Amino acid sequence: MFTTLIDTDLLLNGRENPDWLIFDTRYDLADKNAGKEAYLQGHIPGAIYVDLHNDLSRPPATNKGRHPLPTVDTMNTLFSELGIQSESQVIIYDSAFGAFAARLWWMLRHMQHENVAVLDGGWQSWLAAAGPVCSNNEARSESTFNNLATEQDVIAIEQVQEVGLLVDSREPARFAGESEPIDNAAGHIPGAINRFWKNNLSENGCFKENQTLRQEFEEIWGNTPAAESVFYCGSGVTACHNLLAAVHAGFDLPKLYAGSWSEWSSNTEKPVATGS
Repeated sequence: MFTTLIDTDLLLNGRENPDWLIFDTRYDLADKNAGKEAYLQGHIPGAIYVDLHNDLSRPPATNKGRHPLPTVDTMNTLFSELGIQSESQVIIYDSAFGAFAARLWWMLRHMQHENVAVLDGGWQSWLAAAGPVCSNNEARSESTFNNLATEQDVIAIEQVQEVGLLVDSREPARFAGESEPIDNAAGHIPGAINRFWKNNLSENGCFKENQTLRQEFEEIWGNTPAAESVFYCGSGVTACHNLLAAVHAGFDLPKLYAGSWSEWSSNTEKPVATGS
């Protein structure tokens, strides 16, 4: 059972297991069609395409962020459409160092499906290992997925200022308010600290070693239990990369503020802080 990451060699050896489901979540925030086009040009054989905008942010949603988290019923519908069953080993990849794959990883964990892992190094690692590639538009095969959500691992905008430790996953310039290319205001939620999600990665685009990640997250948390910390980003997507890294390092799953900065900054009544 793989519950956080899987490497290319293991996927190469096990991908024909009938209980393994592979999902391609490549996406481009600047061009919402680019991920599907890349998938149709070539993907891991058997992989099914899952779209950030049309699948992982479906209405009805729980928040008003840019990529709003679907409701429990909507996620059960989606995962049924994707053919996920209780015994399924789900494996997810993208071409963005796990930034989008981690969103689907977290959603499945949120819905209490633990057999889910992100391909470490993603599409680039697959190509570097000379893994087979095909261009078929793989059809979805439906199942019945009807799980309950883990309610305590996600918080709403009303709860944000009550948390003990709030961590912003965006790049430092956006956190500090020096630039804001997407959302309504520049800066961060007052009281938050910054842990850029790309700090989870080594120079080769794979996740850092467990012990390195563990030491870095321990420095962030101090005396706060991992499960009591809350992560956010621009729209509730790349924050999941930090959550994946934390669990991979051996910690309990932290919480997610799914609405994130896109929801917070669109509410003129909410305070904004700047600086590092």
